[in-house]
Amino acid sequence: MHIDEQHDAVFNKIAEMIDAAKFAMLTTMEEDGALRSRPMSTMQMDGDGNLWFFTSQSSPKVVEAQQHRQVNLCYVRTDKQDYLSVSGNAELVHDREKMRSLWTPWIKPWFPNGVDDPDLALLKVRITEAEYWDAPGNAIKRIAGLGKALATGNTDGLGEHGKIEPQSGPLK
Repeated sequence: MHIDEQHDAVFNKIAEMIDAAKFAMLTTMEEDGALRSRPMSTMQMDGDGNLWFFTSQSSPKVVEAQQHRQVNLCYVRTDKQDYLSVSGNAELVHDREKMRSLWTPWIKPWFPNGVDDPDLALLKVRITEAEYWDAPGNAIKRIAGLGKALATGNTDGLGEHGKIEPQSGPLK
């Protein structure tokens, strides 16, 4: 996975958390309104805050994302108790040059013909907003923060929580 330097500084926290988690649960809406999630491997967060994933263009997630472009990505690091929820708009992309730049042998089991596989596509998610919960870096600090919260009701030691929106509005 590759994280580019972010042009909008508000995305730095998102980039840091995605780089640590790498995998997301992508949630789309089915035709009947039901929500459906599946794991996805983040290939890149480009400099404009767009997230890139390989996908099969015949996949139900692609149909769902084309009908209801708004999707959610959930990143979790249970070892650190860090959580990130990203809302965005999905777009199917057929750029073979971009596919080549993101290609890794780890994708080959799903696409044995490589970048030339006719079913291969990219799913690009433009971030519209994100919310995160970032726990202290080590277990001792997390336990101390929990103890303080239980004793005093002050939850500051349990970590950082924030909501992030692009400064210039939704990206193009």
